[in-house]
Amino acid sequence: MGEDINKGNESNSSIDNNEKKKEIAQEARGLFGKIKAFLYELLDFRNDTDQEATINAIKQDIPLKGATSWILICSIFIASIGLNANSTAVVIGAMLISPLMGPILGVGLSLAINDIDTLKKSLINLAVMIVLSLLTATLFFFLFPLRDETSELLGRVQPDIRDVLIAFFGGLALIIARTKKGTIASVIFGVAIATALMPPLCTAGYGIAIGNWEYFLGAMYLFTINTVFIALATFLVLKILGFTMIRYVNSAKRKRTAQIASLVAILVMVPAVLTFLKVYRQSIVDSNYKNFLKKEVMSNNNLWLQRDNINVNDKKINLFFNGDITEATETDLRNELKDYENLNDFELIINENKARSVDRIVDAYDRAISDLDRQDNIIQGLHKEIDDLKNNISQLNNRIETNALLNDKNSIPFSSIAKDVKIRFNGIKEIRFSKVLTTKDFIKIDTLPEANIFWNNNLKEDFILNKEKELQAWLQKEMKLDTLYIKKH
Repeated sequence: MGEDINKGNESNSSIDNNEKKKEIAQEARGLFGKIKAFLYELLDFRNDTDQEATINAIKQDIPLKGATSWILICSIFIASIGLNANSTAVVIGAMLISPLMGPILGVGLSLAINDIDTLKKSLINLAVMIVLSLLTATLFFFLFPLRDETSELLGRVQPDIRDVLIAFFGGLALIIARTKKGTIASVIFGVAIATALMPPLCTAGYGIAIGNWEYFLGAMYLFTINTVFIALATFLVLKILGFTMIRYVNSAKRKRTAQIASLVAILVMVPAVLTFLKVYRQSIVDSNYKNFLKKEVMSNNNLWLQRDNINVNDKKINLFFNGDITEATETDLRNELKDYENLNDFELIINENKARSVDRIVDAYDRAISDLDRQDNIIQGLHKEIDDLKNNISQLNNRIETNALLNDKNSIPFSSIAKDVKIRFNGIKEIRFSKVLTTKDFIKIDTLPEANIFWNNNLKEDFILNKEKELQAWLQKEMKLDTLYIKKH
C-alpha cells in the first residue's frame, strides 16, 4: 500500500516538472519572438520604400543641362578656391551644391533594374561632368597666381582603405534615404560631404595645371573609388529591395539587354573588388611601414632621419639620414625590417648625408678647441698662482734676511746672493751654503763657511775649475768673508 502511494507521488512530481519545462519553453519562444519582431521592425526598410518615386527622382538628377551645368561649374570653382585656401568649410559648401551624385546613382539604378537606356544616359552625363569639372579646375589653378600645396589638396592624392569604406557606406546611406517615402534631405547632404566627389576632381585639375601627373592620377583614383562604390552600394540596395526589372516586348532584345546589363554590372563590381583588395593591401603595408619607422628608426637617438619614401610597386624603401651610418646599424635595420610580415621582401636603401658628417666633425673640432682654451686658461691661472707664490716666498725670504741683519750684522743675505749667482754663473744648477763646525786639535772648535756647488753635467772640467775660482772670490766679497770653502758636486 505504501509503495503505491510513493509511486503516485513520483508520477505527480514528474508531471509537474514537465509542465514547468513547457511553460519555460513557451516563455522563451515568446521572448525570442518579441526580440525578432522588434529587430525586424527596427531594421526592415522595405515597407517604407516608394519604387516609382525613387526611380523618377534618380532619373531627374541624371541630365546635365542648363542650370545644372552652371551649378557644377560654380561648385568646382568654390571647391578649388577652398582647396587653394586650405579652407575645409568652403570645400564642404561646394560639395553640398554639386550635382555629381545624380549620374552615379543613375548607373547603379540602371544596372539594378536592367534599364540600358538610363545606363547610357548616366554614363554619358557622368563623363561630361568629369570633363567639365577637370577643365574648370585646371583653368582656375592655371590662371590663379597662388598654387601652394595645401593639406586639403595633398589629402586627396593618396587614397587608402578608409576612403573605400566611406564611399561604400555613404552610398548605402544615400540610396536608402532616396528609396524612403519622403526623402531625408539631411542624409543626402551628409553623404555629399562624406564621400567628397568634388575635391578629388579639383585636385586632379590642380595636377594638370602644375604638370604633376602623380597628383592627377592619385586624385582620379580616389574619385574612381568614390564613384564605383557609390554605384555598387546603389545596385546592391535596389536588388535587396527587389525593384522591378524592366521587361521588353522583344524577347531577343530583352535577353540581349539583360546580358549587357549583367556584363556591365560584373565590370563594375570586379574593379570595385580589386580596388578594395589593392587599397586594403596598401593600407596594411603603410601601417607596417609606419610602425617600422616609429619603433626601429625614430626611437634610435643615434639616427637622424631626414626624409623617407616607400615604393610598393618596386618593393623598395628609401631612408635618407643626416650623417654617417655604420655597417652594423645598416645590418640591424635590415634584420629588423624582416620581422615585419608585409615588409620582409622589401629592399631597404640607406642614403647618408656626408656633408652632415663633416658638420659633425667641425662641431667636434670646435668643442675640442673650446676645451683646450679652457685648459689653457686653467694652466695660465696655475702659472699665475705659482708666480704669486714665488713672489710671496721671495718677500718672506727678504723679510727673514732683513730681520736677521737687524739682529746680527754678520748675517748673510743668502736669497739675494743666490739670485745673483744664477745670473752671473748660469752653469750652476744648485747652491747650498752652510757653516761647518771643525777642530784640528780637538780642543778648539771653529766655524767655517762652506758653499756646495752643483754644476751642470755637460760642462767641461777646465771650465768648472776657472769658474770656481771666480765664484769663490765673488762670494767672499759679497758675503764679506775672510775664508770660504767651495765644495764641488
